Amino acid sequence: MTDGAPGAHVSSRPADQHPVQMQIGQVAELTEVSVRTLRHWEEAGLVTPSARSTGGFRLYTADDVARLRTIRRMKPLGFTLDEMKQMLVSLDVLDDPTATPEARAAAVAFVVDCHARAVESCSTLRRQLAYAEEFRDLLATRGRRD
Repeated sequence: MTDGAPGAHVSSRPADQHPVQMQIGQVAELTEVSVRTLRHWEEAGLVTPSARSTGGFRLYTADDVARLRTIRRMKPLGFTLDEMKQMLVSLDVLDDPTATPEARAAAVAFVVDCHARAVESCSTLRRQLAYAEEFRDLLATRGRRD
């Protein structure tokens, strides 16, 4: 699975090999979000750890991390938790060779709509960053003592 296209995939691993499992702290570091945020996303139904350790600790796989990175990328673009959840479902449908044509069409429509919104949000964020940099530069010149 690629980082940018999360979803359920058939594993090419031999049956006797298990995916590497990571605890929540490792996943927080890899995804650059807090443990608290990961727990919130779990409570919201966005992601479920693949397993639990015998001690009850959440265990995540690389596929889980890819899904979490998708969520993290959507967050600054203003997508809601429900939209993030729908994106994950849509990507799963697009990765599923057994999905119906109707399900595929709905998934494609949702992804296309989100892409258009992401393009618009990125443009807005670039403008905001330019304003912030202008202000930073203004402060730098005003703060000099010659």
